[in-house]
Amino acid sequence: MPVRPTATPLLLATLLTATALSACGSGSGSSPDTVRISFKQSTDNSIRVMDTYLGQMKKEFEKANPGKKVELVPIKAPDSEYYTKLQQMLRSPKTAPDLVYEDTFLINSDITSGYLKPLDAYLDKWPDWDQFIDTAKSAAKAQDGKTYGVPDGTDTRGLWFDKGVFQKAGLPADWQPKSWDEVLSAARTIKRKVPGVVPLNVYTGKPAGEAATMQGFEMLLYGTGDGKTDPMYDAGSKKWITGSQAFKDALTFVETVYKEKLGPDVSDALDPNYGTTVRGELLPKGKIGINLDGSWLPQDWAQGAGHEWPEWSQKLGLAYMPTQHGQAPGKVSMSGGWTWAIPSKAGNPDLAFKFVETMQTKANAQKWYIANSGIAVRKDVATDPAYVQAQPGIKFFTDLVASTHYRPAYPAYPKVSTAVQEAMEGVTTGDSSVDKAASGYDEELKTATDGQVVRR
Repeated sequence: MPVRPTATPLLLATLLTATALSACGSGSGSSPDTVRISFKQSTDNSIRVMDTYLGQMKKEFEKANPGKKVELVPIKAPDSEYYTKLQQMLRSPKTAPDLVYEDTFLINSDITSGYLKPLDAYLDKWPDWDQFIDTAKSAAKAQDGKTYGVPDGTDTRGLWFDKGVFQKAGLPADWQPKSWDEVLSAARTIKRKVPGVVPLNVYTGKPAGEAATMQGFEMLLYGTGDGKTDPMYDAGSKKWITGSQAFKDALTFVETVYKEKLGPDVSDALDPNYGTTVRGELLPKGKIGINLDGSWLPQDWAQGAGHEWPEWSQKLGLAYMPTQHGQAPGKVSMSGGWTWAIPSKAGNPDLAFKFVETMQTKANAQKWYIANSGIAVRKDVATDPAYVQAQPGIKFFTDLVASTHYRPAYPAYPKVSTAVQEAMEGVTTGDSSVDKAASGYDEELKTATDGQVVRR
């Protein structure tokens, strides 16, 4: 998933403020008959999955509600920059849209900041809310017990591997590693026998943003224990975990990938748009052996998506990410997802929720899950054969929900995530040893959580 370009803080703040103000014009309250909807637009100009879907919803909504208009306000930016721009917009009624697309990892931070409106009054009167699975509902629920977003799907993560590369390397077409060592062993074999390809891609560093934390680090960290105890956050004491061997073990894996040159060149790995390159160029061209990534990749390869690759399911294999030593439950996945939320300063909140209801009918939700290679969070869609059979890989990634973990998406999480990325970047570049990077993380964690830490 894409990331943040480098810029000086002052320049970036100035640019973001100007962009947000110019993008939003006179604000969401300028017309009581217009609902303004802000969403994340892909940095890849050829990928317009969200634009296309929202365009369809706009037509349907305007037809069903004569006199009402939908204005789409795209924010074209890598993930971490999108979050910054969005928060700039949410601070003022002059710039706040009526409906915004919120990543579940950031939503509690925005709730705490007072940027979002609780939706319980709407949800209590909306029959379709009963169709949403409980774990998805909880992703948008704050510590005050109120719900601030409607999820539009979830995701899982695993290992994508190139069958052609594996054949050249003498590795099996039905590859399924049972431990981290087996993943690294396959990457070493590819490096030795198939020159010119990236043996193993693991997203890393601050430029990759949350992709580094979630697709990379947490897929390792959550595979270190028994699958039941959270290695990042202690729910009993309500404190973040510091000084753990599990953290060091996950960092050591990242260090090994880059120290042994099993991953991409460091300059590529720290390119803010490397995720776009992976999906749009490297995988379709057979230039990556193993890619630790998410369930959503096929959306870029669908007909009309910009990087059409109809044969991807014949060219690529799928394997679950194993636990560290193959200990139970044997596999690991992380899940997140996005929600539709209404800003506290929105001018037309009622109209905004009415648009949510249009997007989240069973039929429209199912269209979206299939279009963006998402995992259904509506029970009636998840059991529909048309959804299950719509695309290769959907069953594989949906089945991983049983083994998945969710990030501790508390208000401090975005800062914690940044501290993880800094530690990863240190061992990726070789500027820090694992011990030094882990110690740096522990110090950053204390600051990010106001000292709410516990050693394990």
